[in-house]
Amino acid sequence: EAGGAALGRAADKLFSLSGLFAVRKPKGPTSAAVLNLLKERLLAEAGVKTNGNKRNQVLKIGHGGTLDSAATGVLVVGIGKGTKMLGTMLAGSKKYTAIGMLGKATDTLDATGKVTEEKPYDQVTKGDLENVLQKFTGDIMQVPPLYSALKKDGERLSTLMKRGEAVEAKPPRPVRVYSLSLQKFQPPLFTLDVECSGGFYVRSLVNDIGKELSTCATVQELTRTKQGPFTLEEHALQEDKWTIDEIARSLEHCTALLLGEPARKKLKTEHPGETAVICE
Repeated sequence: EAGGAALGRAADKLFSLSGLFAVRKPKGPTSAAVLNLLKERLLAEAGVKTNGNKRNQVLKIGHGGTLDSAATGVLVVGIGKGTKMLGTMLAGSKKYTAIGMLGKATDTLDATGKVTEEKPYDQVTKGDLENVLQKFTGDIMQVPPLYSALKKDGERLSTLMKRGEAVEAKPPRPVRVYSLSLQKFQPPLFTLDVECSGGFYVRSLVNDIGKELSTCATVQELTRTKQGPFTLEEHALQEDKWTIDEIARSLEHCTALLLGEPARKKLKTEHPGETAVICE
C-alpha cells in the first residue's frame, strides 16, 4: 500500500510540473527520440502504465528546436503549460561550438553523410579563414541544408532525401549572426564559436565557408552551448538527472532565469516549418 501511495504522489507531482527546462542531448539519437526517452523515464518513475492508459495523454512535453542527431548540447524542453512557451525558444538566440573540416564535402554537410567532393586545402591560411568569417556576420541570407527537419508537403526534407526522392533546395532566407569567431586552426580542422538567430544552420555556414575559401568544408562535431538563457554548463540536465524531483528543482530555477531574460528582437520572417515539437 505504502508503495502505491508513494507512486500516486510521484504521478501527481509529475502531472503538476509546468514550465521550461533544459537537457543535455547526447550524440546519436534524434531530438524526438531523446524526448521520448525522457517521457518514458518520467512515466515509469511515476508508475504510470502507458499501454492503453488514458493518463499517458495528459503528460504534455515538447522541445524548442531540433538538434541534428550527430549534434550534442542544450535541448530546451517544455512540460505542461511550458509547451506553449516553446515558440519563443525557437525564435531566440543560440550559441554553438562547431569543429569543421576543410577539403571534404558530404551530402548531409556533416560527418554522418557520404563524401561528395574532395579538394585541396593547403592554400588556406588562418588569416583567410578569419577574413571570410566577416562575410558571414550580421544579417545574411542562408540556404538551409537538404537534409533538415524543414518540411515539404508535410514531410521532412531529410525523410524525402533518404527515400531517394528529388528534393529542391529551399530558397535562401534571412538569418542573423550575432557573433562568429575562430577559436582554433589546425588544418584540416578549425573550431568556430557562433551565436545566431532561430532558423540558422551551422552546417550550411561551414559548407558556405568552404566554398568561399575555394575548397570545401563539412561539420565534424557540433555542440549547442546555449539556447535562450539556458547554458550547457549550468542548466542542461545530464541523463542521470532525468527524474521528477530534479526536473521540479530545475523548473524553479529556470522560471527565475526566464523572467530575467532580455528578449532578443525577433527577425521579421518567422520561419514556417520550424515549429515546436510537442509529443502528446
